[in-house]
Amino acid sequence: MSRPTPPAYGSSTLSELLPSIGAVLGLPGRDNVLGLPAAERFVVLLADGLGRDLLQGRDDLAPFLTGLLDAPASSTITSGAPSTTVTSITSLGTGLAPGQHGLVGYTFRFGGRMLNALLWQDGLDGLDVQPQLTAFERLAKAGVRCTTVTPSRFRGTGLTTCALRGADFLGYPEEASSARRVELTVQAALSGPRSLVYLYDRDLDHAGHKHGTASDAWAAELVRIDALAAALRAALPDDVRLLITGDHGMLDIAVDRRITIEDHPDLLAEVQLIGGEGRFRQLYVSADAAPVAARWADWLGPDAWVLTRDEASEAGWFGPLQPRLADRFGDVLVAMATDRALMTRTQPNEFNLIGMHGSLTPAELTVPLLIG
Repeated sequence: MSRPTPPAYGSSTLSELLPSIGAVLGLPGRDNVLGLPAAERFVVLLADGLGRDLLQGRDDLAPFLTGLLDAPASSTITSGAPSTTVTSITSLGTGLAPGQHGLVGYTFRFGGRMLNALLWQDGLDGLDVQPQLTAFERLAKAGVRCTTVTPSRFRGTGLTTCALRGADFLGYPEEASSARRVELTVQAALSGPRSLVYLYDRDLDHAGHKHGTASDAWAAELVRIDALAAALRAALPDDVRLLITGDHGMLDIAVDRRITIEDHPDLLAEVQLIGGEGRFRQLYVSADAAPVAARWADWLGPDAWVLTRDEASEAGWFGPLQPRLADRFGDVLVAMATDRALMTRTQPNEFNLIGMHGSLTPAELTVPLLIG
């Protein structure tokens, strides 16, 4: 079967967003490849799970956001692969492709064991996993006042350290109103003559995972995000540029479209560890990867793109792949091409999800870049 179109690293992914802002703000060695308009202050609002396909045609729920979709300055970009929060946030925060920063999924192999990059593990520092300078550190060194406005409980977490260090941390309680989030963001935007504020909102993604994107709960969160974005634009001075994007899209996966790997023992031959998530499984194997990939490809047929790590790297799935980071990716990658998911009992919480993401379909990869 034909392979998916990989993210266009270097020209139109989340990895290019902060470097493009840096170029506008005068950082040497940075190019404004996204064609961002001139400004001295920027606010980036990232709504977790805001895929472009999910926003398209939702004028009744999100008039402010959909009104920006076709604005001349707005565009469409993609996440990296896999299309998941850990990887996307790190790509945005570092300005690096997944193959360069090494945060390669929700769960992946690190130091011979599986690391859950959202929950982390005791005794492991984010610098142990991602020691390269972030885009925030580079901007701060150049005199740009950088701030992240995120839920307070993310302060000092492994992922925050990997992706967002270098910015001042302004936390808000989970139950904080949109008005409070706007207040904090405006305060941060005005804190220096050149500034960058990153505002993260996670509730749309949570509603999609728990209830599905066709649910009233998800629709209510989209209405809230739209109102938040509109209120933020109204509260910010005209000279502050507001950029709105997402980290991935999402698909609702029916229960009868899910395959539990452990119910098929033949698939598990030579498989030592299972990482990733239902839409993008990473298999760590004890033998030659090619026969394992061939077996999974034959079994799944047109439902999945199955490649070895070397094949996926050659196809450009992860951008330039640093050799020291290669073994974090699965020896075999299984990206779902249809509305199916591969479940594993090693990650039982995933069985409660309705909305899922991670693969290279346009619905999962493509996100808006709205400029207000």
